Amino acid sequence: MSVGVAAVAVATTAAVATAEGASPTPPAGPRTQHVEYFNGADGHPRRTTVPASKPLAPSEKAAIAAGTAGDGDVTSIVQSGPVNSKLDVVFIGDGYTAAQQEDFHSDVRAKWAKISAVEPYATYRGLFNVWAVDAVSKDSGVSGDPTQDVVRNTALNSAFFCDGTERLLCVDTGKVESYAAKVPAADLVVVLSNSAKYGGAGYNDVSSQVGYDGIATASSDNDQSDQIAVHETGHSLGKLADEYDYGQSGTYSGPEPADANLSTLSADQMTAQQKKWYRWMGQQSPDGGAVGAFEGGGYYQYGLNRPTENSIMRTLGQEFNLPGREAMIAGFYRYASVLSSPVSTHHAVSRGTRIRVSAPASAQLTWSVDGREHKAARGKSSIVPRALGVPADGRPHTVTARAIDGTKAVRDPALRKLLSRSLTWHVAPQ
Repeated sequence: MSVGVAAVAVATTAAVATAEGASPTPPAGPRTQHVEYFNGADGHPRRTTVPASKPLAPSEKAAIAAGTAGDGDVTSIVQSGPVNSKLDVVFIGDGYTAAQQEDFHSDVRAKWAKISAVEPYATYRGLFNVWAVDAVSKDSGVSGDPTQDVVRNTALNSAFFCDGTERLLCVDTGKVESYAAKVPAADLVVVLSNSAKYGGAGYNDVSSQVGYDGIATASSDNDQSDQIAVHETGHSLGKLADEYDYGQSGTYSGPEPADANLSTLSADQMTAQQKKWYRWMGQQSPDGGAVGAFEGGGYYQYGLNRPTENSIMRTLGQEFNLPGREAMIAGFYRYASVLSSPVSTHHAVSRGTRIRVSAPASAQLTWSVDGREHKAARGKSSIVPRALGVPADGRPHTVTARAIDGTKAVRDPALRKLLSRSLTWHVAPQ
């Protein structure tokens, strides 16, 4: 499927051809990209602009494609179902030597465990596949750790002190994309850099180029780096805006933002006009306090309102607020299905075929034979048609599984339509 974990916003300016068939001219100035990073002192993100990675030469792409022994190997860490019905998270290691790849796999498992413990990930773990891509580095560790003068030769060029900012952990995005392409599907891409130093970055809006929304970087052995990745998925999956400001960044005077968690409207105006997060107004939010309209967000101190005082889109270590949680669930279901099965529905099954399905914990599973529910099978994720009551009478029959996600974290009727699905198998006559 296709998404991406993070935040780039590649702000490059490409010149267009002046005549049909002419080659595009290079940009007049240096290519740059916006990145988000986290200093750590207050948990508030920051944004800055850094030089964009240079496009890889054909020889560099060929070298990555060919690889050396173990380089580019893909390992399945969590296999929840087919890639066309799950959200696929891709971790790529950097600063791990050939002898350290098992350490990288262990770090991926530990980092995913922490990310998937955060709601709404925790409830929806079954919607995710997780992959690890080995990128073999000559040196162990990353540049800029512990000090700016430290330089290490790594596969993805991970480096702290990016553009002079210590906690900004940049990578060569072209190389990342080449390694990510080795996985059957890439929806979220996280570079796990071999370091205990606090830092990371978010690169967003690269979907038109590579099929996912961006790249996140995080330190492998820092206890807080998983929060960076979670925040970045708020952008990529939830399409949520940052809810912080820059203190003295002025007053917003533009149009109503498209972001689900920013508005120029007051709480009363949202309620009266039935816009933005009006369905959640006044409800107690998991990040603390009640949902309302709190001024400050989208990098402006005034003129824009956010749903709650302090969600994870404002400060690391917090939870998603109610509108943010609903937006994340919407993001999950854009790329994953509420019901999936490794058993194809395109071919007839026998009465003895074991049919397995998967659905999130918040979904109710039911089974029916020829349209009539078999109530004793409610909630089961695995059945055999014979045990479900399909007779051996020489006639064709059908078995249908249906999942309905009844989560109370979704109030948008349009989103509710994505929260149910049925799969039907034809049982061959016997």
